[in-house]
Amino acid sequence: MMYTIIDVETTGQTNRMTEISVFKFDGRQVVDEFTSLINPEAFIPQHITALTGIDASMVAAAPTFTEVAEDILSITQDTIFVAHNVNFDYNVIQGEFKRIGQEFTRKKLCTVRLSRKLIPGHRSYSLGKLCKALNIDLVDRHRARGDAEATVILFKLLLQQPNAEEVFKEFLNKNSRESTLPPNLPKEKFEALPTTPGIYYFKNKKGKVIYVGKAINIKKRVLSHFYSKTKKSLEMVRETGDIDFESSGSELIALLMEDAAIKHYFPIYNKVAKRAIQSFSIFSYEDRKGILHLASNKTKLVPKPIVTLFNIRDVRACLESICKQFSLCPKYCHLQESVSECSHYSIKNCNGICRNEESIENYNNRVLEAIHNLSNQKDDIILKEKGRNNNEEAFVMIKDGQYLGYGFVSKEEQINHIDDLNTFLIPQKNSIDIQRILQPILIGR
Repeated sequence: MMYTIIDVETTGQTNRMTEISVFKFDGRQVVDEFTSLINPEAFIPQHITALTGIDASMVAAAPTFTEVAEDILSITQDTIFVAHNVNFDYNVIQGEFKRIGQEFTRKKLCTVRLSRKLIPGHRSYSLGKLCKALNIDLVDRHRARGDAEATVILFKLLLQQPNAEEVFKEFLNKNSRESTLPPNLPKEKFEALPTTPGIYYFKNKKGKVIYVGKAINIKKRVLSHFYSKTKKSLEMVRETGDIDFESSGSELIALLMEDAAIKHYFPIYNKVAKRAIQSFSIFSYEDRKGILHLASNKTKLVPKPIVTLFNIRDVRACLESICKQFSLCPKYCHLQESVSECSHYSIKNCNGICRNEESIENYNNRVLEAIHNLSNQKDDIILKEKGRNNNEEAFVMIKDGQYLGYGFVSKEEQINHIDDLNTFLIPQKNSIDIQRILQPILIGR
């Protein structure tokens, strides 16, 4: 079996290659080598230069990736791609080939994961610290050739371990979870994840939360991050050293838990809103005939909003619901535009205001009832949800129109009044994001 042991250096955020080193290894000795600086045709940040020593002047006369692509294809052909944190190096190279319209596919092995399995018990499996612990000379740290050469020695050591053949075979199996897990994540941490709804926390090696997500199936969703090829996922997975979770029982409570956790931890890999959330409001006006209309627009353009929602689909759903409930006309609720008479495909209970078959006074009275209904949705509401197990139920509490939090209660508890649930309530903060989560559900009730 032939291996190519590889290390690349990049520009950092843009992930353009600045250097590559490839050692072709037959299991006993190096039989070929390709090492070269690469002109990334992109800016090299100062902090990357400080780390690697590679700056713009060094790569100015170096070949571009296009010029060395055939050399890389040739030396890696019919070999297994090996690297320390293999997904990083592999995806950098794969990305460079993609930019020039070529495919790059190789079987791969990760020396971090192999080391964890074959030589367990080390405090750190970073290349520098592992080499120090194993007395492997590591020259020119953070340069492609130095790191690749040290990885060759490490890889040779791994091949000599008693159960190496069995472990290598397992890791080369495409369906092996070991081959897709983050290099710093112990397998048992992943195996402990449930297949139920809830939220999950990606943590770095120091235990800091770097990402929070929600899922209907936690284990399946977490695994999808490991297969993702996006730059964000690759970086996040590379940093992940632990995964924790909280079960929710339902998707709705998972959404609420996720929002609270993100606001508590501010994880670096969760998107932070860079602009105000767009909202839309329903309002009313009287036309020249004296007919009251219900319409919608962006909230900032509405002087007296009746109700505010956070996407245009929810606005339309709200108007359709109120139109059906109060037998209003789809035309005058602006669910149909530029028509002389309404002919809505699902709302057919218009009393004929658009055909002069109903008095304006009667119609307007129903519009006023609808406005009153929309303006006074400040009820105490308990949303019942599925519990985390068969012996409990979950709930979301809203009082006077304000979200107070969620909770879990045993099915054996006697609950006779909303206040009986206060003992089990996990208090949470209300916010515009929470309103956006809850409003579609409340409108559909």
